[in-house]
Amino acid sequence: MSAAELIRRLHQHRMWANGRLIEAADAVSEHALRQPFAIGQGSIWKTLTHLYAAEYVWLAALQGDAQPVAPGDLAGKLPGNQEGDDAATTLQELQSRWSELDGLWRSYLAQLTDEELDQRVEKVASLSGKRSAIRRADILLHVCTHAQYTTAQLINMLRQAGHTDLPDVMLISMARAESL
Repeated sequence: MSAAELIRRLHQHRMWANGRLIEAADAVSEHALRQPFAIGQGSIWKTLTHLYAAEYVWLAALQGDAQPVAPGDLAGKLPGNQEGDDAATTLQELQSRWSELDGLWRSYLAQLTDEELDQRVEKVASLSGKRSAIRRADILLHVCTHAQYTTAQLINMLRQAGHTDLPDVMLISMARAESL
């Protein structure tokens, strides 16, 4: 397996796990979805939207936008826009947007070559404004490790919200399901 193939496999798992998280979140009440927690981004909803936004922003950076902004991100507001414009407001809307984003990721990853992994990608940090050039491979790995970290937070919040049918999001579980 080449390096690019391995990266594609990790992203395949990330997208599969995200789908399972959305399904689990869909099974909790609206109250539980927005219930405050002292972990993650502060609620299941905010943590899911954070995960989506991170994947959106990093793909845009990989495609050449050094200052990408996710829909609804206040940092990217134009004068006169209201807070929350373009932000997903329901789980179904977030799921639809994520499905579209996954399609863009698949297209990007399908064309990725081993040679491109060492290329530098320009990105301006959203909080500090600092510009840096990061190896494409490091960004691609970061998106997956960030998703793993955030997934653990979401599973913990779902558990604390009383969700008893927690999703199995392990890569080996995806592999086992594929071999059936």
